[in-house]
This record gives sequence, structure tokens and C-alpha cells, in this order.
Amino acid sequence: MNNPLLRALALQSPHAVLLSGADGDWRTADILAQVETLSSRLAGCRVLAVLADNGPAWVMADLAAMHAGKVHLPLPGFFSPEQMAHALARTAADAVLTDQPERIGALDLGFSITDRWMGMTLMRRVVAPVAIPAGTAKISFTSGSTGAPKGVCLSAEGLHDTAGAVLDRLADLPIQRHLAVLPLALLLENVAGVYTPLLRGAAVHLPPLQQLGWHGMAGFDPAALHATAEAARPDSLILVPELLKAWTLYLAKTAKRPPVSLDYVAVGGARVDPALLQGARAFGLPAYQGYGLTECGSVVSLNRPGDDRPGVGRPLEHARVRIDGGEVRVQARAFLGYLDGQRPLNDSEGSVEFATGDLGDFDAQGHLRLAGRRKNLLISSFGRNLSPEWVESTLLAQPAIGQVVVAGDARPYLSAILAPAPGARPEDIASAVDAANAGLPDYARIGAWLSVPPFNPRNGLATGNGRPVRAAILDRFAAELAALYDNKEPTNAVL
Repeated sequence: MNNPLLRALALQSPHAVLLSGADGDWRTADILAQVETLSSRLAGCRVLAVLADNGPAWVMADLAAMHAGKVHLPLPGFFSPEQMAHALARTAADAVLTDQPERIGALDLGFSITDRWMGMTLMRRVVAPVAIPAGTAKISFTSGSTGAPKGVCLSAEGLHDTAGAVLDRLADLPIQRHLAVLPLALLLENVAGVYTPLLRGAAVHLPPLQQLGWHGMAGFDPAALHATAEAARPDSLILVPELLKAWTLYLAKTAKRPPVSLDYVAVGGARVDPALLQGARAFGLPAYQGYGLTECGSVVSLNRPGDDRPGVGRPLEHARVRIDGGEVRVQARAFLGYLDGQRPLNDSEGSVEFATGDLGDFDAQGHLRLAGRRKNLLISSFGRNLSPEWVESTLLAQPAIGQVVVAGDARPYLSAILAPAPGARPEDIASAVDAANAGLPDYARIGAWLSVPPFNPRNGLATGNGRPVRAAILDRFAAELAALYDNKEPTNAVL
């Protein structure tokens, strides 16, 4: 086997339990046998899309695509029908493996059932191929700031670089069991939460998302996550900031503690306020912030015990990171281009320098610090430059505030569009804004705000992992924001 991940699996004891889920434990020999079985059934296909819940079968399908040399297109379950059809059309996917065949059938894209494997349905269609960069192993569609996701083409070598670099960074931590909390279709969990543990011979527990507390439009239940973690007793897991906050508040409310087995909780996907990290650690969650991008193969930098500073950590060995005009640039091997035809220029080692759009710098110890997105930079009517992410993370450290987007470009003061946390009253929101403002300089304080219903994928105001879609939110509430400033004096409103 030429693939480093598959070679690492082949070196494990055939009796070692490496994957587990709702269908039980999976030993090395059985995993490799299923990988061979599915790999042979993928003969003749070019692009395999996988739409399925978290579980060992998802991981084995990923490994089978890798082994067979097929392009793997993970389809996030939170994608809308339009987004799913867009991804399938842009890649000209000719095979889909899914535990939700009715969703694929409803798209009316010509797929028909041809086989079944591990409780999933294999569907195929005849479709003309599209141009995909040579060497593409995975196409990850980001659900970022627009309704039509963007297809990022990634190499197997670059993804293995990332997984190996995370392994090296955390090599001395006693991590033998990882709990996958995020959807596997998200590259962060796929690479750092599956590939890295498997490279080190650690087990990965993969319960269904609903068991972990994911309830789609109904939100996230931290009690379910806590119960699952208590039962699984993992050494590590990965969270986005909203889940870290939800679990921390649950621990504070119930006086419970996380499992003592936890040695490391990586937090990424959005800026994390230091107060949130400190609060999580006070309740027993060993949370450390990292940073990465899909185009860079996921993780770029990472804090860890013994090497933890404000910011997003020291860059990993596989990535060369520099600051150019205030912008973070990352050179790595993963990114091969976009499906729209944009191709990066590789150096002699096959690496690409990617302009991230993130503003940042390095501290004296070589740790990366971020200051927000270049495109989101606000310039007040007094000429002050402000990164809204900084203010937003300060607001989100307040328990009463569930989600927030800060506005105020060319305005005399900042305003905020706030979605209250469940159960928060208007007076709780007012107190939370006051508390956040007390820790901010006067030019960065919130002078007015709107209290609005939660942002979620259904209303188009959040991505599948809860990240607010800034442009859509600012557009949706443009008139209400304008009215706040028309009132002349700082104020607030509830919608």
C-alpha cells in the first residue's frame, strides 16, 4: 500500500480495535477487508460522493476511495438541496454512497441504486467528466459566506502532511482514544480527528451525530455531548467555539465535570475569546485554540500544554507561515486549486503559498496571533480600524449571548446583531453587553444592538457548524441597523 495512512493501518495488530460506533467495534483486519471490498466495487467511477452520518462506515468509505484512487467528495448533511445539487454538478460525481438515498433521489440528477454496502446505498449515474486538478484526492466544499459553496481540491499528500504534523505536535500526550464530535464531512474532524489518531494507532469513537447532541435546526444539546463523553471516556476531541461554550455553560449549571480521561480539547473554526478558554479550563475542559483553513489542508497552527500562549499557536512543521502586509500567508502541499479553474502556482516541492485573507502577526515566541479577516475590517467615521471578530469574541464570552455579528463601517460607533442564548431575557442581554463593553476600549464598544432570532442554516444566516454568515446577516437586517443609527443616540431594539 503506497498510502501512508493505509500503510500505518497495515502495521497495526489485526486484532486492534481502531474504530467504534453504534454498530460496535471494528478491528484492523476487518477494517482493511471492508476497504478492499468497497474499493473493488468502485471500479469504473471517478468521483465518489459520500452523504452519511458519522460512523465507522464513513471512515472506511473514505479509506476505500483513497485506496482505489478515486476522488472523494464528502457531502455535509447540513447542506441544503440546492447546495448538494451544486456540489454534485460541479464535480460531475458519478457515484454516491449514502445512508439517505431519498435525499439524493429527490435531487433528480439521474442517480440510480446499483449496490449496497455496510448498510449504505451505492448509487450511480452516467455523466460527462469535468476538469479536476491532477492529483486531487478530496474535494471539500466550504459553506462559508455564500449560498453556493466553493469546491477546494486537495491532494492526499498534503492531507497526510497535516495529519502527520498534528501527530508530531501532540506526540508526547497520552492520546489513545479520540471522540469524533464534529461531522466527518468537515475537513478538521476528517484530518485531525480521524487521520491523526489512526497514524498513531489510537482508536476513534464515532457515535451518530444525534447521540452527540446535534439536532439540526433545533440546535445543540450539551447534555447529550456530556453523556456521550462520559460513556466513551476519550483522551481527545475537537470542538468549535459554540460547542465549547455550550458545554462549559452546561458544566457550570449542573456542577458536573468532564471525564477525567480528557487530556486535550482542540478548538478551531472561529476566533475564541481567551475568557472562554479560561472558563472552560476552570470546569475541567483542557481547551487549546488552533487555526487552519480548508485550502491549507486544515490545521496550520496549534496551542498545546506546555506551549500555550494568547493566539492560535505555533505553526506546525508541514506549513511555512509568513506575514505579508499584515496578511497571513501559508505555504503547504494540500491545495491544488478550485473547481472554477483557478490553479495555484506550485514551487519545486509541490507547495503553494496561499493568501489566507486573515490579518495577523507573530509574538516574540513565534506564536501566531490573528486580528480578524481583511475583508471584514471596519473603519469608523473617526478613522479607527476595527476587526469585528475581536469584539464578537468578547461578546460571545458572555453566557447570555448565543450568536453575534458586529457592524459599524463608516459609523461613529459599533452596533451588534445579537441572537440571545436560550432563556436569556432582554435585561440579561443588556447586562452582557455592558460587561463586554467594560473590557473593551471606548472606540470598540457596542453603542446599539438588535436582538434577533437565532442564525441557522435554514434561514440562511449560519453555516452547518453554527458560524454566522456575515454578509447574509448584514443584508437581512440592513434596514433595522440603519434605523439604529438614524436614532442618533446609542440604543437597542428587540425584533
